[in-house]
Amino acid sequence: MSYVCCMQCMQHIFNRATTFKKKIKILREKFFPLFSQANVSDIAESFISLTVSFNSRITEDEVKQTIKWVKADKALSASDISNRALQASLAELISVLTSLFNACITHKYHSKQFKKTQTIVLCKSKKSDYIDSKMYWFIALLNIMSKALKLIMIKRLSDIVETHYMLSNVQMRARRK
Repeated sequence: MSYVCCMQCMQHIFNRATTFKKKIKILREKFFPLFSQANVSDIAESFISLTVSFNSRITEDEVKQTIKWVKADKALSASDISNRALQASLAELISVLTSLFNACITHKYHSKQFKKTQTIVLCKSKKSDYIDSKMYWFIALLNIMSKALKLIMIKRLSDIVETHYMLSNVQMRARRK
């Protein structure tokens, strides 16, 4: 993972924090926050015994629909491939991408290149105190290939969950209508 911090943000941090330790503390809190362990003691144990069969092969149509669904003019991904360029060359690349995604599924392998991200740090405008780490936006740029594979898998899992009624009726957020 790499980080890109705009010069204006860095100037605010380094002008406001008077010691090296304070500067490090600000950056560490923002880039590597500490998370507390969730309390799951009130959740009853349950086990669902359900066998679900599905076709594990990703189709060219799935890849095509997913790549076309992603917005074309988003920021460059960590791989420096723009969504627009991928969409424009989709006819030539569709069989290669489909084979690549199927190989990832078959071999249960997620490429290191897919995992690369780049985080950009932007200052929120017109804030009085930039020493507070909440005064910055962090934007993670993910690899477009990874996004496409992830979206395909999310759609498939969502289809399985909905088809086999695996969610409670009270679970409403982010569900198909």
